[in-house]
Amino acid sequence: MTQTVTRGESLGAQVARVLRQRIVRGELAPGARITEEALAEEFSVSRGPVRDALTQLSFEKLVEVQRPRGVYIVGLTRDDVDQLYSLRGALEQLALSRAMRVGDDERWEAISAAVARMAEAADAGDHAAFVTADLEFHSQIYALADHPRLEGAWNQYLPTFTALLEVTINHDEDLHESSDDHVKLLEVMRTGTQEAAAEVLSAHLDGARERMLHEVGGR
Repeated sequence: MTQTVTRGESLGAQVARVLRQRIVRGELAPGARITEEALAEEFSVSRGPVRDALTQLSFEKLVEVQRPRGVYIVGLTRDDVDQLYSLRGALEQLALSRAMRVGDDERWEAISAAVARMAEAADAGDHAAFVTADLEFHSQIYALADHPRLEGAWNQYLPTFTALLEVTINHDEDLHESSDDHVKLLEVMRTGTQEAAAEVLSAHLDGARERMLHEVGGR
């Protein structure tokens, strides 16, 4: 089936997003071979955007490019999930520690707004809106950290974590528990100690990791 792409987001980013979702969901099995030609035909784009997409997915360790033989799906193993979440934990704990130094209430408005949007999405059962607000919440921790290189490292892996969250969140009929977790995290970041906030964040990310490990193990 031919996939359609839209103007605005780069064509390569759109192709990468669709392929990433397929890989994370297990729709493209590890070891499967794909070709630039077939993908260009499927997405009705030139081979340039396809090559850009495959370069990005190769960076994320989701595919392996073996020219001229083709491109092979690497997929996600339990070890991959552990690596991704251990990396995220290290990055986000540093971001959190720096963000908690910020005393200007106005700079916390964006993250507070993300929490409010999560609550609204939970009430509406809107999973897509919840994913967007959830990722905005965590991105704002990095923005508050005032550490451009740290924020850049998060942004490099943000597409991968978006795909992971889209998989796990869709298993939740009730989104209120996850929403409440973020309310708790924001509260402890604003009023608690750094040690307490680090503990809450660690538990939050450990839960996300366990849910994704369960998803991978169920294939």
